[in-house]
Amino acid sequence: MSNALEVRDLSASVGDKQILKSLDLAIPFGEIHAIMGPNGSGKSTLCHVLTGKAGYEISGSASLDGTQILDKAVDERARLGLLQAFQYPVEIPGVELETLALEASEEREMAGAEVRILEAASRFGVEGFLRRGVNHDLSGGEKKRSEIFQISVLEPKVALLDEIDSGLDIDAVRRVAEAVEEMRSPKIGMLMITHYSRILEYVTPDRVHVMIDGRIVESGGPELALELEDGGYEGLKKRLGISAVRAPAATKGPSEFFTDTPFDG
Repeated sequence: MSNALEVRDLSASVGDKQILKSLDLAIPFGEIHAIMGPNGSGKSTLCHVLTGKAGYEISGSASLDGTQILDKAVDERARLGLLQAFQYPVEIPGVELETLALEASEEREMAGAEVRILEAASRFGVEGFLRRGVNHDLSGGEKKRSEIFQISVLEPKVALLDEIDSGLDIDAVRRVAEAVEEMRSPKIGMLMITHYSRILEYVTPDRVHVMIDGRIVESGGPELALELEDGGYEGLKKRLGISAVRAPAATKGPSEFFTDTPFDG
């Protein structure tokens, strides 16, 4: 089985802050991998680097179905088949979901877009959203289902699901998880980033990876998520002999507490 995504010795930093540290990861086609880790471990940064967000100093390599992507622009990576479902999907007023899906399909020169959109809308329960502005006036769970619908329509080779369970109640987590399982296919590899194991009660990952301090420190099957549920990250650190490293507290002015902190996650 070939790899949909392969990351080798990937490091990323912003200024003098190193976030990813010689990270290795391989996701075969047809598999769902979960990355778990505490806040600030670098999970969302991995998504940012893979999708081409500017501002990072990067070394190492990342390939999509054998094609190197780190030297390519954001839109080129998307055309090659890399898509992301966001932790906080934004509203796009005035742009209907159906229009977005149609135009994105045309950009990728995909045949039969209208039929596929209607079929996917029915499968993921978003028929009522098609003629509405993208994510306009939707609940958190509805926004996440809309993201998965878009990914399904565009048939990427790799889907990055960045904390799709964030902020959802138990019923919404279940529905979103069912949508992820519905998207499972031999033609796609999925990387699902999460803090908690509850979504893994409904999605069965092929592999679970634990990221701490910018490194993947342990990989295993679904039982690894159960270990984290029982003992937490501190329990895993103790088993692996990882000592806690605390960075010195930064000194901030009052106004700085209201600015974005895009580098942790």
